[in-house]
Amino acid sequence: MDPLANVCSNFEQVGQAFVSHYYNTFDANRSHLGQLYKVTITTASLHLLPSELAKCSTHYLFSFWPSQKDEVSMLNFEHSAERPGQYKGVSAILSKIQSLPFQQVKHHVITIDCQPTPGGGVIVMVCGNLLVDAEQIPQKFSQVFQLLPSGNGSFYILNDIFRLNIG
Repeated sequence: MDPLANVCSNFEQVGQAFVSHYYNTFDANRSHLGQLYKVTITTASLHLLPSELAKCSTHYLFSFWPSQKDEVSMLNFEHSAERPGQYKGVSAILSKIQSLPFQQVKHHVITIDCQPTPGGGVIVMVCGNLLVDAEQIPQKFSQVFQLLPSGNGSFYILNDIFRLNIG
């Protein structure tokens, strides 16, 4: 199967529109960012029933276990071995974003780079400046998003990596 067979042909427009929406939402009310991350995916699995194992010689009996809900979206925020900053799941991501020690923020995007990924996704890299509260000197930042299609013509954030560019 060709991994490029299902490529998002309008990846630039998707990336540009996403960046505009993400930072406008972040700057206005960051608690609303949760809708951009994926809460769960449903997985189903087949398991060999231990009670049936002794009865089987050449036949395997399987049980369909109920669907499981797995958190999928992940945020790395200034993550390193010395300072862990990895958050998985919408509630953990929102908790981190809402706990940031400022009241107001304004993102000024300088560059946006977008590329298509297999499965119809888009990877987006953003570089820019941000001003927090009453600061006059902007902080430089970079952020990478991996967007995946949600099946209804929209996208969700699978991976989000944020880094202040210091030094």
